[in-house]
Amino acid sequence: MSESATPITGEPTTSSPNSGSLKSTAPAPMNAATENFNRMLVAMISFSDKVSDLIFSPGKPPQVELNSKLTPVPIPGLEKLQAEHTAMIAKVLLNGNRAATESLAEKGSADLSYGVPGQGRFRVNIFRQRGSYAIVMRVIPMNIPSFEQLRLPPQLRQIAELKNGIVLVTGPTGSGKSSTLAAIIDHINETRHDHILTIEDPVEFIHRHKSCTIHQRELHNDTPSFSLALRAALRQAPKVILVGEMRDVETIEIALEASETGHLVLSTLHTIDAAKTVDRIIGVFPKNEEQIIRTRLAQTFRFIISQRLIPRANSQGRVAAIEILKSTGRTKDYIERGEREGKSLVDAMMDGELEGMQTFDQVLERLVRDSTITLGNALTYATNRNNLLLNLQDFASAKSPAESPAEPPPGSHADQLAAQASPAPQSHNPSMLEMIDKY
Repeated sequence: MSESATPITGEPTTSSPNSGSLKSTAPAPMNAATENFNRMLVAMISFSDKVSDLIFSPGKPPQVELNSKLTPVPIPGLEKLQAEHTAMIAKVLLNGNRAATESLAEKGSADLSYGVPGQGRFRVNIFRQRGSYAIVMRVIPMNIPSFEQLRLPPQLRQIAELKNGIVLVTGPTGSGKSSTLAAIIDHINETRHDHILTIEDPVEFIHRHKSCTIHQRELHNDTPSFSLALRAALRQAPKVILVGEMRDVETIEIALEASETGHLVLSTLHTIDAAKTVDRIIGVFPKNEEQIIRTRLAQTFRFIISQRLIPRANSQGRVAAIEILKSTGRTKDYIERGEREGKSLVDAMMDGELEGMQTFDQVLERLVRDSTITLGNALTYATNRNNLLLNLQDFASAKSPAESPAEPPPGSHADQLAAQASPAPQSHNPSMLEMIDKY
């Protein structure tokens, strides 16, 4: 059986994906292939209520990502996917989507959305690899998550009261940025009486009109680019604008302009923390514009929310660690004039608890102390591992077996802490210095 990619045109063949033979067709009616594929999707998302992604790759069975681990899902007749299987799946997903088909042919990958009526929606990426097609489908919850369900810090409800400015949610792919933004938009939708406009690639959560009127535009289907849609939004009278991602200098420039002219702009960036987000925005502009951009960003930003999803200690899903940088006189000064010794955004967040700010490491420390996450995972995701270890020194001492006459039960947090602190049984308790050396 050929391993070459099958062009998404009619019946599968063994032509090369580089032949440029991908063609757009009119959307096909529901057929047997689509029905079978939809049944497979339902079976896969029913595997667990914690499934986050579905993956289809030649040479492997259909898989789901469950608590950050890939797990095969038994599908009769598809114990091992072949290149022809993934090509047919790609064809079903594309279903005449001209923009996605052209992107796959010209760029080697395509983004789109897909839904099974009444069952689920997905954010999809189809890409070529080693002469065949592979597909990754992110599960989008049917219902928009609430602040309580996501356990978002309550101070983020203040965003619904903002009349202008920029709010950014940042983090790596799969860190829950879209869910957080959806919860914020839904809260605004319930508490205000405004026009909300979203520009997304693709549209993920479907928002209904509540107290607000909300319109959702999808890249490629409704508009060719974020920047053009954002420019047009300035003439469409929204009070709140959601931009799925600030990908380029033009989009960032227009977002700044929109926030300066009385709009509340929400968006995302793929940056790891608040300080790096500021550097990223300033860095996309020419060096001779740096001071102007610093001043504009200092005056327009309201919140920078950075997220990391961390496995729970009990292996039952993940918990979000959220860093919050808020606009205050101090943080605006540090952005406008630049960070310097003793005057960094991290310092401002560490000292800004009463103003609603927090750093990743402060959150990680709390999560370790209440046994929500393990020390090992906290160190993996920490911004400053050594400082986190030093801050947890009293906690480690309190949990030390040497200070407790009874042995901790197997699998307890104390047992885990000891195991992480020392890779092999030792006759003494490792010092914090030894732990720092380990990490």
